[in-house]
Amino acid sequence: MRASRLVTLLLLLQNRGRMTAQQLAEELEVSVRTVYRDVEALGAAGIPLYGDAGHAGGYRLLDGYRTRLTGLTADEAQAAFLAALPGTAAELGLGEALATAQLKLRAALPVELREHAGRIQERFLLDAPGWYGDADRTPHLAVIAGAVWARRAVVLRYRRWRAPEEIERRVEPYGLVLKAGRWYLVAGGPSGIRTYRVDQILEVHALEGEFAIPDEFGLAAYWSGYLADFRARLHTGDALVRLTPEGARRLGVTPVGDGWTEVRVPIESVDHAHGEFLRLGTDIEVMAPAELRDRIAETVRALATRYEG
Repeated sequence: MRASRLVTLLLLLQNRGRMTAQQLAEELEVSVRTVYRDVEALGAAGIPLYGDAGHAGGYRLLDGYRTRLTGLTADEAQAAFLAALPGTAAELGLGEALATAQLKLRAALPVELREHAGRIQERFLLDAPGWYGDADRTPHLAVIAGAVWARRAVVLRYRRWRAPEEIERRVEPYGLVLKAGRWYLVAGGPSGIRTYRVDQILEVHALEGEFAIPDEFGLAAYWSGYLADFRARLHTGDALVRLTPEGARRLGVTPVGDGWTEVRVPIESVDHAHGEFLRLGTDIEVMAPAELRDRIAETVRALATRYEG
């Protein structure tokens, strides 16, 4: 356990530069006293690490010192290569950088771990987009990604679903999210933080100067809240239905016994539920709302008439 922590401490200093004992303790989830002992152990092992006193002080490695990644376990090496997605990197304009980084990482690994990492790339592939429909065209993704990295505001012309259909807006790109094969831009603007589909950006121009992201903003936390709000707005009502065991399985409901199961399920709208419930055929009976039950009954009668004779 301690050996793993020492490697993590070393990599933190290598990647971030100077860090205080308190910062290291928070990252490693240990006490400051433990950090002091770990720093002494690394120094005794010959690691060129030293500390500066004072308000702006902290621990750092001697300039130019780099450690080889021989501390990786087999699982860690596999995870590193599995997480490096060539398609995603290429979309962001980082395909060549990713290939170079993987070569360097592979060269730094012991032979056994190098073979493990190679098998990951041979046996696992992520293809994020869905089956139906072509992948979204995102010709402006590289420019947006560059603005995210450089903290540059952009002026974008954007197509949206409500009027006016096209808008022009100055925004500050906080981050990019890849969700189910589709890229989303999270950006601050005149109306607060908003989410934009990158494939709906018609034109974009990066501006000069840097902006500062609010200290309280976190991309992961924002996206989690955005999804929760989206789901809450999506399900505007519910329906009372009866399901056979097969219908319950297909709808993701736990069946009660071997007979029919009565349950309330959230629905987006009557129109949407009408199409989704028809897919279940005779494995579902809609009890309420009456409008939905009548719509389905009308559709079933029309189908029966069409196929008679």
